[in-house]
Amino acid sequence: MARKDLLDIASLHREEIEFLLDQSTSFKKLFTHSVKKIPALEGKSVLMLFYEASTRTHSSFEVAAKRLSAEVTNFDVAHSSITKGESVRETIETLQAMRTDYIVVRHSHPGLPGMIARQTTASVINAGDGAHEHPTQALLDAFTIREKFPDPRGKKVLIIGDILHSRVARSTSTLLQKLGVEVAYLGPGSLVPKYVPASIRRFTDYEAAMAWAPTWCTCSACRWSARTCSFFPASANTTGSTASLRPAWLKFATGVSTSCTPAP
Repeated sequence: MARKDLLDIASLHREEIEFLLDQSTSFKKLFTHSVKKIPALEGKSVLMLFYEASTRTHSSFEVAAKRLSAEVTNFDVAHSSITKGESVRETIETLQAMRTDYIVVRHSHPGLPGMIARQTTASVINAGDGAHEHPTQALLDAFTIREKFPDPRGKKVLIIGDILHSRVARSTSTLLQKLGVEVAYLGPGSLVPKYVPASIRRFTDYEAAMAWAPTWCTCSACRWSARTCSFFPASANTTGSTASLRPAWLKFATGVSTSCTPAP
């Protein structure tokens, strides 16, 4: 790949996506070895710039970078000059002086990783920007599906959950369509956008979705945050500030492969 940055799925070509997925196979095998480290990024530095709290994504990037022999620096936003009003631009100018090679960014503002990429010579990886995109999670979803179906063309994937707020659902549906997969959404009417691309089916009824005969079901959010509770039907089974998708409309048909991506 000749790209400097990985900012979204929308701009990637199918050949680039397949290249990344093919490369991932050998790296997964690395995890089964007694020595889980190779010198692929030896001498390189990776900066973790997370403006949002994260467990899975942050730790996944950190572990991956270290297993590739890179030096990892965790930028502590809570104890930085950002708390005193320092802008993102000023922060990047400071970090640029450190000559870091890669910057992994998560931010609540859509498009901010792209802005950072334009201001630095380092390669920028988008680890989630608002409700915009989450390209690496989409690649992981596609990798999992390709393990089950090496040629996913013509398969049907049903993405279930909070589609309205989900950057994962957006990125994953875009990527899968580039691979020739048919995509549909299923969720409560208040959490599935009324207007979706013509190429994507929209379901708010479980039985109708199952009649579509999906090959694979993936859940874009297993638990709901307080932000989404107001969008959830009043009859839903809720507990405290969170609500879980329950059987009735989120039961999976026998024989349908499933995977679940917790809300990042």
